[in-house]
Amino acid sequence: MTSVRPTPTTVVQHLAGSAQSWHGKVTPDGPFKPEKGRYRLYIGLFCPFAHRVNIVRHLKGLRDIIPVTVVKPYPKGDDKGWPGWQFPATDQEYPGANPDPLFHAKYLHELYFKADPEYKGRYSVPVLWDTQTDTIVNNESAELLRDLQTGFNSILPESDAGITLYPEQLREKIDEVSDWMQRDLNTGVYKAGFARTQEDYDSNVPVVFAALNKLEKMIHANGGPYVLGKDLTELDVRAYATVVRFDTVYVQHFKCNLGTIRHDYPQINNWLKNLYWNVEGFKETTDFRHIKENYTKSHGDINPLAITPMGPWPAVEEGWQPRVEKIRVGGVMMPKVLELEAELGP
Repeated sequence: MTSVRPTPTTVVQHLAGSAQSWHGKVTPDGPFKPEKGRYRLYIGLFCPFAHRVNIVRHLKGLRDIIPVTVVKPYPKGDDKGWPGWQFPATDQEYPGANPDPLFHAKYLHELYFKADPEYKGRYSVPVLWDTQTDTIVNNESAELLRDLQTGFNSILPESDAGITLYPEQLREKIDEVSDWMQRDLNTGVYKAGFARTQEDYDSNVPVVFAALNKLEKMIHANGGPYVLGKDLTELDVRAYATVVRFDTVYVQHFKCNLGTIRHDYPQINNWLKNLYWNVEGFKETTDFRHIKENYTKSHGDINPLAITPMGPWPAVEEGWQPRVEKIRVGGVMMPKVLELEAELGP
């Protein structure tokens, strides 16, 4: 039975919304000005796209400026997304998730309706909420990933204001790689995992491993410790949010099992170890209970008994090697994977 969405009774004027999404930006000269405590970021620790935004929040020193509220990782609602993500009633209900401090809402969708009573899209995370105008500023993760790097610079100390993951000299390369990384890896795992036919599954899985093969070679060729070499960039954040979930979730739950990160991709595994164990903001934003239970307890068609696997153990291995030339270059050598990898260019 399909749930009927209630209609909000209060019309709320929103400054940056549309029928499906909001694209506002925090800028000193716009309606959303940079102010400490004015905004609240709503996220799910399970969601790789919200994870990217939360990593930037940490890297840019915004934790004290933008507080965070975390929804529970399950249940997520029916196949149309209704009623959607829930807030716990207390901090003890689900560790790491928080009650909504602004409106004491039970569901995330209540915020969407406050921002737009006629909203008809899905109730996704992340959401950047403005407490001054009581509306959503932005709910597009890729835009927040970029905008949070600059929006609060005017009120940050110089050391944090100078941090950028999108440096001028690397922008062309970042844009080029982001294109296939988003298409083939970040969303590629979902195309494989949610395939409804054998044919769709068979066509989508090799694409994911072609992207991993490409990433493996890039890290080695650029000398590490990051994807493009010595500079930590958006590519590391984008890739991390998927790779840290790969062996834990995507291998078994989404059947992306042509290989694993820890066995078949030594360069990526070494890169992952460094980010997780050595770069502040990555481990701190990664919660494997939220991640695992979201996938295994939200997708009844994929995992009808909602049993959550224990492994792998450890979730991320230790023992980072700073000299990438000492690490072998791996990959999945399946002919179809290699063919698709070649199409990504040299």
